[in-house]
Amino acid sequence: MTARPETTHHTHDFVGIGLGPFNLGLACLTEPIAELDGVFLESKPDFEWHAGMFLDGAHLQTPFMSDLVTLADPTSPYSFLNYLKEKGRLYPFYIRENFYPLRVEYDDYCRWAANRLSNVRFRTTVTEVTYDEKDGLYLVRTDAGDVYRARHLVLGTGTSPYVPETCRELGGDFIHNSRYMQSRAELQKKESITLVGSGQSAAEIYYDLLGEIDVHGYRLNWVTRSPRFFPLEYTKLTLEMTSPEYIDYFHALPERTRHRLVTEQKGLFKGIDGDLINEIFDLLYQKNLGGSVPTRLLTNSTLTGATYENGTYTLGFRQEEQEKDYAIDSQGLILATGYAYTEPEFLAPVRDRLRYDTHGAFDIARNYAIDVTGRGVFLQNAGVHTHSITSPDLGMGAYRNSSIIRELLGTEYYPVEKTIAFQEFAI
Repeated sequence: MTARPETTHHTHDFVGIGLGPFNLGLACLTEPIAELDGVFLESKPDFEWHAGMFLDGAHLQTPFMSDLVTLADPTSPYSFLNYLKEKGRLYPFYIRENFYPLRVEYDDYCRWAANRLSNVRFRTTVTEVTYDEKDGLYLVRTDAGDVYRARHLVLGTGTSPYVPETCRELGGDFIHNSRYMQSRAELQKKESITLVGSGQSAAEIYYDLLGEIDVHGYRLNWVTRSPRFFPLEYTKLTLEMTSPEYIDYFHALPERTRHRLVTEQKGLFKGIDGDLINEIFDLLYQKNLGGSVPTRLLTNSTLTGATYENGTYTLGFRQEEQEKDYAIDSQGLILATGYAYTEPEFLAPVRDRLRYDTHGAFDIARNYAIDVTGRGVFLQNAGVHTHSITSPDLGMGAYRNSSIIRELLGTEYYPVEKTIAFQEFAI
């Protein structure tokens, strides 16, 4: 939907800022609720989700039921299955017998849902949020000069590509993996390419570049600080950690313990699909049948420095276990270094109404609120330190949105599960 003028005196129940999958799911779930008046503001002209990583065959790491709505409302017209039906692909998906939608397919599904909604405003950039103490309302100002008045806010601005400090002032044409597909052709013209990082995105890019290494003749390096190429831990009892019970358990832990566990639990949501790891090995084996292939895989290596001169990057690394330094020269550089949450600048005028922990991160309540009232401003994602691996998990988006809707309404519109796990997390 395109932006339309906002009536300054109209008051919404809530304003959602940002439209990634989580706030889009909230938009779908609140659209049919007559008792809720909400609007969602997004600066982009259309929905976009990791378009730079639409490699052939790349798929979600969660099943199709982790769509925008199904785990809250299986009867919703915004379900992935309804999308398939309307697109004439329901039977082919059934015959495919694969629970995991292709990444490009999931993006198209989200676009389909967004274009059916009346509560979404694209091309609308939020510039400032203030609070009217007299009326008890948030005032959301946009670049078009509109002011949206709301009793509640739901922040869904998401995370941004993370660039290591050593590379922030680096020149040249290096890229973050979020722009890989747009830069792929130019990268493959270079004599050498170095990929830094671990996780699913790094593995997908390495596999893609390795597949055509003999066609283009480049040297290919993959360097990670991880001790090995970790598979995503995806056993069923581990998956029970994406449950209401585990959120209850994790959220009640001491703050210092939760922040420590953020690092220790990265393998639960940032690992590589096990099948892809095996496919990489098999491709390496196949490529090496005709002789040594110009590629290196290096682990335990922390990026310590980087320079750029005359079209070449010199990358300094520290092999942590050996405690030795080494360098790699490379014409191309890809940083598969993940994403990080940055607090939006437009929140500056209301920071005194928001809660922070001793680490400077949002102190997110169990009900996903971050404001002093405990039910005024809600946060999507960005809560690994309070809600563990459920925060970025697509499958828990509908659960979180059901919880937020309960807070907005004061009553439970979509039943919110309390217990689903066989195991006990707390004594």
